[in-house]
Amino acid sequence: MPRDRQPSPDPSDPKGTPSGAGWLPHGYLLAPHTHDTGQLVYAAAGTLATTTERGTWVAPANRVTWTPPGFAHSHRFYGRTDARLLTVPVELCGELLAYPSVFAVSPLLREAVLILTGDRPEPRPGAHQRLLAVVIDELSDAPELSLHLPEAADDRLRAVTDLLHADPARPATLAELGRVAGASERTLSRLFHAELGMGFHRWRTTLRIHHALAHLTGGMSVTDTAMACGWSNPSSFIDAFNDVVGQTPGSYQADLRNRSTLP
Repeated sequence: MPRDRQPSPDPSDPKGTPSGAGWLPHGYLLAPHTHDTGQLVYAAAGTLATTTERGTWVAPANRVTWTPPGFAHSHRFYGRTDARLLTVPVELCGELLAYPSVFAVSPLLREAVLILTGDRPEPRPGAHQRLLAVVIDELSDAPELSLHLPEAADDRLRAVTDLLHADPARPATLAELGRVAGASERTLSRLFHAELGMGFHRWRTTLRIHHALAHLTGGMSVTDTAMACGWSNPSSFIDAFNDVVGQTPGSYQADLRNRSTLP
């Protein structure tokens, strides 16, 4: 088991978070804040969710979150999380996307982030700066893999999404939800595409996957997670999870166990 570390310095420092690492407990929340610099957050073990006014991004341990300067955001960590926070100076932020996102983590990117956020002293002057340049290069070529759940602005659409946030397993159709929200199925379908950039079923599946990641990270079984998140059987859940996350729920949990024992 890795030795315990405490986040140092305070990761909610609004002036910009210096690079660092710390073990955070399941459910740990960093309240909304902003940074003057860019920020990469990587869960070397565990899973994190980053929320901005544009919605929520979830990053399991094979992905890293990116938040440009000036975006108010919060983080919630699921499972006992080895949280790695890496500052990107303003002069380098233009090399990356201008909006929050999530990227795939290559083996080289992972090792670079671990070194830059760890306790290893700088072997030669400028070494960390050169390694940060490697991180930027890797991110520039990395695919954007956002488990992004956008949020609604329209009151009718928000009424529907609020119902599903409260109960992701709710089996109601869009027409049934519309009757509660006071809007027709046709109107809501149009709003999902116009405001959120996706259809109702894709949005609800993404919401359920967000909750599934939290349950799996907390140790819930695949079968119980499927039932808790609204799937009628484990096989349909496994297929949906694999399509969105890129691995099965079982392999995801195995990776979590393996990462928790890394030095």
